[in-house]
Amino acid sequence: MSNFKKYSAVYDLLYRDKDYAAEAQYVAAKIRAHNSSAHSILELGSGTGRHGRLLADIGFDVHGIERSQEMVAVANAVRGSQLSETTGSFTCELGDICTARVGRTFDAVIALFHVISYQTSNENLIKVFRAAADHLKSGGILLFDVWHGPAVLMQFPTERVKNVADERFQVTRTARPEVDTDRSTVKVTYEMNCQDLWSGQFESFTEVHLMRYLFPTEISLLAQICGMRILDTEEFLTGRPPSPSTWSVAYLLENE
Repeated sequence: MSNFKKYSAVYDLLYRDKDYAAEAQYVAAKIRAHNSSAHSILELGSGTGRHGRLLADIGFDVHGIERSQEMVAVANAVRGSQLSETTGSFTCELGDICTARVGRTFDAVIALFHVISYQTSNENLIKVFRAAADHLKSGGILLFDVWHGPAVLMQFPTERVKNVADERFQVTRTARPEVDTDRSTVKVTYEMNCQDLWSGQFESFTEVHLMRYLFPTEISLLAQICGMRILDTEEFLTGRPPSPSTWSVAYLLENE
């Protein structure tokens, strides 16, 4: 089963405690600090569109690329429902962020919630960075967050259980990680137990998500290969310097 196929139905419920609004404000501030007139954003791995719609509310024109057909359907179902005539826009399309070409350039490219860490091979990492560079205007920026290698090796991921519910679904998710230090990857097996409270129906399924943790030297090399340079590196959201206790690190790259 492909990543997020069944997961997409309860994805927003599982992450309802995630502060998407704060993250959108963080992204907007980073982009505008670099270019106060920036208006267009390409989002790689746009998911169900929550970041994109919030950035549109702030005033950006956002176009998303997402490989999960189910998530694109969710995003399009609510697209524009929260936007007024005075805000920007949000659109999204089905596509592979490694190979997609939309035929225009943007002021900024973003890849949030560890989308880059889903690119587990060197080949795909280079493809994504090149795709980002190809879609950036001269001097445009790429903003993304990744699993920080030093933190993964210092802390090591552990099994976690999350219980969530709303008026429709009750979900228990168990995450079981396996670290492969030779490949710098973590295989996370999600065991999902879901109940539809309206019908009483139960469903259980498993999804396997393979993630790659990355080190600053790797990001520097990828930027160099793809004609970009690193402008800033910091803990995602807080702006603090990265450390071995920082799981999520944000990078800001400029297209040269």
